[in-house]
Amino acid sequence: MKHNFEILKRCPLFDHMDESDMEAMLACLSAKEYCAEKGQIIFYEGDPAVFVGIVLSGAVRVIREDYDGNRSIVAHMEAGEMFGESFACAGVKTLPVSVVAEETCRYLLIDCQRITVSCTNACAFHSRMIYNLLRLVASKNLAFNQKLEIISKRTTREKLIAFLMGQAKLQGKEAFTIPYDRQALADYLGVDRSGLSVEISKLRKEGTLFCEKNFFRLIRP
Repeated sequence: MKHNFEILKRCPLFDHMDESDMEAMLACLSAKEYCAEKGQIIFYEGDPAVFVGIVLSGAVRVIREDYDGNRSIVAHMEAGEMFGESFACAGVKTLPVSVVAEETCRYLLIDCQRITVSCTNACAFHSRMIYNLLRLVASKNLAFNQKLEIISKRTTREKLIAFLMGQAKLQGKEAFTIPYDRQALADYLGVDRSGLSVEISKLRKEGTLFCEKNFFRLIRP
């Protein structure tokens, strides 16, 4: 497990914790490492909402599918980021979403109760970990509200511009990359791919946007 410490130190769950305590923490939490191939389902919708996942390498996506099989991307997580914590902490019985490996990845799974309920040894790091988890859940809720604001826009153009401006603000620059190809971006925004491509072409012709694959640059007038 020691080979994962550099990645885990980037995870918000372990903020302000010494590496010297990391091994004891993971043992106390009974963390287990798994691997998944690209496209493999890590959590299925309807699975018990009990585990918190931490991406160690590769990337995963949280997706939601409707009755007709239409897919919507809820979130994208890379190495050092967590998934499943909002549902596990909320106490819902089953997951309303699925988690799929976007590419070959490694990840840790931890029973959420191992984090939120102090062990019999009363480990000193537990209170800090609970605080970190609460901050992370609050941060994820803010991100979710920001997505709701984006997808509530009426047109594909408005959704696209709101998303790109949000990314520019988040990354602190007008030139940035996004973790989505065109189809995935359409799934994230909840729009038709062809309609999205049309709006991107219009913005490029207007001279307000430069893009190449998943690289975008906003051009101020």
